[in-house]
Amino acid sequence: MNIREDLEKWEETHLSPYAALSKRSCGRLKEEEPCDIRPVFQRDRDRIIHSKSFRRLKDKTQVFLSPMGDHYRTRLTHTLEVSQNARTIAKALQLNEELVEAIALGHDLGHTPFGHAGERALDRVCPYGFDHAQQSVRTVDLLEKDGQGLNLTFEVRDGIRNHQTKGRPMTLEGCVVRFSDKIAYIHHDMDDAIRAGILTEKDVPREIREVIGGTTGERLDHFIHDIVLNSRGKKEISMSAPVYGAMQKLRAFMFERVYQNPQAKGEEGKAEVLMETLYDYYLHHLELLPAEHRMLMGKGEPRERVVCDYIGAMTDRFAIAKYEEIYIPRSWQY
Repeated sequence: MNIREDLEKWEETHLSPYAALSKRSCGRLKEEEPCDIRPVFQRDRDRIIHSKSFRRLKDKTQVFLSPMGDHYRTRLTHTLEVSQNARTIAKALQLNEELVEAIALGHDLGHTPFGHAGERALDRVCPYGFDHAQQSVRTVDLLEKDGQGLNLTFEVRDGIRNHQTKGRPMTLEGCVVRFSDKIAYIHHDMDDAIRAGILTEKDVPREIREVIGGTTGERLDHFIHDIVLNSRGKKEISMSAPVYGAMQKLRAFMFERVYQNPQAKGEEGKAEVLMETLYDYYLHHLELLPAEHRMLMGKGEPRERVVCDYIGAMTDRFAIAKYEEIYIPRSWQY
């Protein structure tokens, strides 16, 4: 008995005609023997969850650097909230929930320490640029498992690469994650900003509250319902015009009041300097890179890219520890 084949038949019978079916995947970079229990997208999800890059997300900044409190989001909890939102939408639309989950869990694997501050710093100093979506694909293709990669399916890799606003995923499942990422960070970043005393619910403009609700919970619920109602039976994932407009206004409000707020972001300049300093140091001390990174250079990977691979994969805590180890005399630390 082959359980995987039974599950593939179930997908053909029960999922939407617009869903991506495991049996019809475009395949992997390297051909593999199929699992007798798990369809390909479930197998990808499991590989991501067991990866080192996934575990590191727990110590990477989402928005607030070193917040005073235990309940602020990290890059890992953001990832889990994106996954939960995406699975809810996918199940309601009868899409492939395992593909959605794999994309969602993998979409930020290549994110830097210190959130977008770290990404900006590496993009500024690296001649090849740095984009966390592209780095996430590089992580699963090349950096995981000591240079072997996770060998994920084309559909999962496409969804990871195209999860940002500028992306155009090839599957509806990828489109679901793309929306879910936005509504997750708008929701939880506002919740964290309220917890930090930077905002109150009353600060949200009335024109937004009248369309999508007066609390963070109401807005998240409204977003998800609107996507489901506007996408059922269609070959696209969309919001209604009023709700999409309110989301864009809310996002602009968040940039003005939170993402560019000195109270919330005052430490980011220090984080950027730290990242740029580490980049310059390791660029001139390549012998100190781990063996697997030196091996990449031996295979022809540019040294600037490999240094970014090493620093970009660090957690906040590890990056700070390395900076202190290199630049701060030990006697000064006590």
